[in-house]
Amino acid sequence: MASGDVHFYGHSTLVVETAGARLITDPVLRDRLAHLRRVPGPPAAAIGAVDAVLISHVHQDHLDFPSLALLGKRTRLIVPVGAGALLARRGYREVEELRAGETTRVGAARVLATPARHDGFRPPFGPRAECLGYVVEGEERLYFAGDTDLFPEMASLGRIDVALLPVWGWGPTLGPGHLDPRRAALAAALIGPAVAVPIHWGTLAPRLIHRWARGFLTRPPLDFAAAARQLAPAVDVRIVRPSGFLHAAARLPGP
Repeated sequence: MASGDVHFYGHSTLVVETAGARLITDPVLRDRLAHLRRVPGPPAAAIGAVDAVLISHVHQDHLDFPSLALLGKRTRLIVPVGAGALLARRGYREVEELRAGETTRVGAARVLATPARHDGFRPPFGPRAECLGYVVEGEERLYFAGDTDLFPEMASLGRIDVALLPVWGWGPTLGPGHLDPRRAALAAALIGPAVAVPIHWGTLAPRLIHRWARGFLTRPPLDFAAAARQLAPAVDVRIVRPSGFLHAAARLPGP
């Protein structure tokens, strides 16, 4: 059985290792973003070298310039169409823009850009870029959904061994363009992965709010697992807590 590793650093930041490639998604590697604070604290400083960064969209909690700077200006960035000029102005030169349906390679791993249903405008002044998910194909096929609502094309992703599905956000309420636990379970039913790992929860919160309203930090993955038992009973849900340490999320099934 071939295997790969997924390490969950919280929110939408994961390190995926497959086919000899090491990729990081939507890196947020510091303890605050504007009015948001990291709970319980920043991730480990030593993430190590990565072969590429996958950016799903340009919102500040997914495209964070101080976090990218920690990885180095020469790091390869794979981004949605519309994001390249923003990064070029910051001195990044190894930037590749993709549209949904386009592919690239990182070593022996193949990266397929997939659609996402989300608002692609970066407040307050832009730009507007596409929103993407990614399927990473190596010894296994992993789907990183980015930030998205439910959409029918999820049923057309092909065989997915591990789906990394957002189940919440960074506050006690959730706006449009997101998956809540039940809709994430419906996504799991559409995709039919062997393993689903809930992400995009329990990491960022408005300052001090977590002291009196903690449920939104802890309940979403549990509610997702409960909903998946009803709506996608064949999917193995693995809950991995956000932490500063590396976690092996699953021994991933091979082809």
